[in-house]
Amino acid sequence: MRSSLGVAPDLPTASSPPAVSWERREVYARSASSDSVRDLGEVRKMRMRSTGDGVVIFKMAQSRLSQLTSQISTSLGVGKAKLLIPYDNDVVIVAAKRSAITKAKKGGFKDTCPEEILSGVLRAVYTSVNLDPSLIEDVAVGNVLPPGGGASAARMASLHAGIPNTTAVNTLNRQCSSGLAAVNQIANEIKTGQIDIGIGAGVESMTKGFGPQSLPTEWSEAVLSNQEAADCLIPMGITSENVAKEYRISREAQDAFAASSFHKAAEAQQAGKFREEIIPLQVKWIDPKTEEEKIMLVEADDGIRGGVTAESLAKLKPAFAKDGTTHAGNASQVSDGAAAVLLARRSVAKKLGLPILGKFVAAVAVGVPPRIMGIGPAAAIPKVLQKVGISKDDVDFYEINEAFASQAVMSVESIGIPFEKVNPVGGAIALGHPLGATGARQIATGFSQAKKTGARIFVTSMCIGSGMGMAAVFVNEQ
Repeated sequence: MRSSLGVAPDLPTASSPPAVSWERREVYARSASSDSVRDLGEVRKMRMRSTGDGVVIFKMAQSRLSQLTSQISTSLGVGKAKLLIPYDNDVVIVAAKRSAITKAKKGGFKDTCPEEILSGVLRAVYTSVNLDPSLIEDVAVGNVLPPGGGASAARMASLHAGIPNTTAVNTLNRQCSSGLAAVNQIANEIKTGQIDIGIGAGVESMTKGFGPQSLPTEWSEAVLSNQEAADCLIPMGITSENVAKEYRISREAQDAFAASSFHKAAEAQQAGKFREEIIPLQVKWIDPKTEEEKIMLVEADDGIRGGVTAESLAKLKPAFAKDGTTHAGNASQVSDGAAAVLLARRSVAKKLGLPILGKFVAAVAVGVPPRIMGIGPAAAIPKVLQKVGISKDDVDFYEINEAFASQAVMSVESIGIPFEKVNPVGGAIALGHPLGATGARQIATGFSQAKKTGARIFVTSMCIGSGMGMAAVFVNEQ
């Protein structure tokens, strides 16, 4: 049985994390291994030395102690238990909503500007919990292909959504992780006391922004003389082929993964599992055959296809190399959409009587070689798990962006995650990947599905163009 906050009754609540004594650390160490005890004893001696090199030794000791404590806590499950305890200073998710995801140039949002889609989700995320918009102190919006630089469109969307001009707005671009980076920015502002309530969001109209027009007309020859800098310009599809070849991810494995994504998404859509997270938006739509303008209610993802099998995908031709394995059916769809996450300090959310879906724990971004940028999650996920002191097995499910089946399969296999724990209702191959929105969309999907299944801990992650990865940990309290 769980309490109203979704936490096991025998776990105490507190206003601040309890200190771990030297004695308890030594008990943990002794339980783990005698080697750890000896190491910990040496660290303690080093910490207490008073010599001319005392400062250096102290820093070395602190670093070693931190490593030992993390390893010991993880091995004993201490990290997970501590993660589930609610604290007043936690950053909590109050609401997480998204638009439907539609096909670029063909779908429901093909004639809708990105600021209009964004305005709809911004308004929905705060009105869904009856929050006075004047209490929202900052809005961060992830956007990869911004019209006119992005900042003006996001500011316009915020104002149109009913958020007053006293609320600050900024856009940011960390490629495919932009939506998550926006949420991370707001979470860090809350953690450091800059704000109490904010929105992390993401939007993309790949109909309007994707294509040759989004690329610079020239690059510096001096910069391109650096090979890794030049590798940043490798087309994403070729980086997928590089991952497949380097890590021996077969066409069959990629097609099987993609077919599973379509199957799970189609099944989830048919069962109505996305309805809670999607905000229906009424927009204009021009019929391409008659050129008649209509008013359309966009309320469902239109890229999901039922009946897709590994066998049907095997018939598709490679898209980027004659002998390649990446094609239209095992790569993410080009899409339009938006998502928004409302965050607050727990104590403030409780005072205002706001619902608490769960908490944001931590996020990290890492770099990887640009030519195999898709391996980003394989580097980012282990790092964020280590940061919060839990193991991969402590996580109930993972939302890993399916930029390409090659990189998703590589990441899952290299970390050792069971495939049944990955994208339980499908991913970007089936749903679509509106670049700036995906990071926030995954959070909306994650909390919606965690509520249905009772999952406690989930991770979101994605690779990032030019060679990076990002991952974040969340706790569900619904």
